[in-house]
Amino acid sequence: MDNEPRTTPSAFLELSNLVYGSDTYEEIYQAVCDAAPRLVTGCDHASLMLRQQERLITAASSDDVARLVDEMEREIGAGPCVDAIVDDAPQIDADLTQSQVWPLLSARVLERTPVRGMAGFRVLVDNRKVGALNLFSDTPHALTAQSVNEAAVLAAFTSVALIAASRNEAANTLRAGLTSNREIGKAIGLLMAFHKISDDDAFEMLRRTSQDLNIKLTQVAAEVVNNHRAAPARGQDPSVGKDPAARPV
Repeated sequence: MDNEPRTTPSAFLELSNLVYGSDTYEEIYQAVCDAAPRLVTGCDHASLMLRQQERLITAASSDDVARLVDEMEREIGAGPCVDAIVDDAPQIDADLTQSQVWPLLSARVLERTPVRGMAGFRVLVDNRKVGALNLFSDTPHALTAQSVNEAAVLAAFTSVALIAASRNEAANTLRAGLTSNREIGKAIGLLMAFHKISDDDAFEMLRRTSQDLNIKLTQVAAEVVNNHRAAPARGQDPSVGKDPAARPV
């Protein structure tokens, strides 16, 4: 692979579209690993190793070579990705044929893979050490200072994407729990019918009113449903009733 820089605005825009259009963590992990060889100078393979309940797992990889090196790192308990998870600084060995940063790992990697250089960069979510981005090169010294800068940007991007996914998942979980409440479900249905809006917009209307008026979401929903039961005139907003706090508009 050539060693020309690939960290361009268009490349990151493409990755952003892939990541933020993903529905699952797995899709985000895979998008980052697939993009790494195009975004980081000298990178031929990439993986993302995460810590889950004191265990290290390979969440995604660009190919079998990267996944195999990850397996070796876990078996030995040392290497760029494993060390990057606990250390602040990037972990780099640009030439496995000469350097002895991780001698046992280097010997196995040289014997079983085409990899000749490797590096690890910590990935964080809300200041928690959750894993590391692992990059591998088939050419000695292909991972340069420029590669480090590009990889650091990619690792930071990955952290931001995971934070966004984590918060979105939390919001979706909260929403699922709330909408399982019968009154909230009924209120959403009434608002959808009257305003001709989606269920997401109806839920947001309830949530916003709850925050603005500092009353519980379930109370807002109950008022909407109660006002509807009071048989409002045709064309009247079902959320409009005697209590002005029940108006989610």
